[in-house]
Amino acid sequence: MESTKSNPRDATGSDLSDQIKAVTRDSHVRAENTQLMLNYQKGQITQTQYKLLLCSLYEIYQALEEELDRNANHLAVQPIYFPQELARLESLELDLEHFFGPHWRKRITIGKNSPLLLVAHAYTRYLGDLSGGQVLGKITQKSLGLSGNKGVLFFSFPGVSSPNKFKQLYRSRMNSIELTEKQRREVLDEATRAFEFNIEVFDDLQKMLSITQEASSEKGNATESKTASNAFSSSPVLQFALGVGITLATVGMGVYAF
Repeated sequence: MESTKSNPRDATGSDLSDQIKAVTRDSHVRAENTQLMLNYQKGQITQTQYKLLLCSLYEIYQALEEELDRNANHLAVQPIYFPQELARLESLELDLEHFFGPHWRKRITIGKNSPLLLVAHAYTRYLGDLSGGQVLGKITQKSLGLSGNKGVLFFSFPGVSSPNKFKQLYRSRMNSIELTEKQRREVLDEATRAFEFNIEVFDDLQKMLSITQEASSEKGNATESKTASNAFSSSPVLQFALGVGITLATVGMGVYAF
């Protein structure tokens, strides 16, 4: 009797990047249409909301980039390792310092499993940041009245002169990775899990933003930074120990339009 489980190469060709895009299409659309992202795209974002998003992005990129650095020579990671062009952690640190001051740092526990699965997370994060993330950067700057690039360095990629050409290069390097069918399926499944967890994070953030807005209205703007920090600290989803091989959340600041 033939298995009904589809082969990862069916219908989408042999390129890994095309297959990831295909298997995450439904989750992609659902995540795009969460209330948080719909509001963001309309420019309906406050400074408190943006601070919460920066906090969550920092946790994510700290986990992702530490693991990419640690596994830079792994056969699956080496082709897609572009720290000079893509690394976001330093920019996020400067953005957080701009909004919160010098005493914002905190650490989390990071899993040390399966470097192969970094391929799925790096692809969905970085190529999204180079695509829709550029639009969200402009929305953020306009909505919050920010001058220059202060507070929005996360969206800037000075090492990438042409995002479109770089994305083509990245896909080509990614597609050159030699994988068994089992490994390929694991990467595709991980990409789907990342998007699904994304939706959970969006919903959790939206709930926190509502609570934060109510608290800020009651206590006044002077407590805004403290409220944002406390709201983030109280969220079990955003405090999830980001283990590669379990699920590394990818909060979608532009992760979708690639």
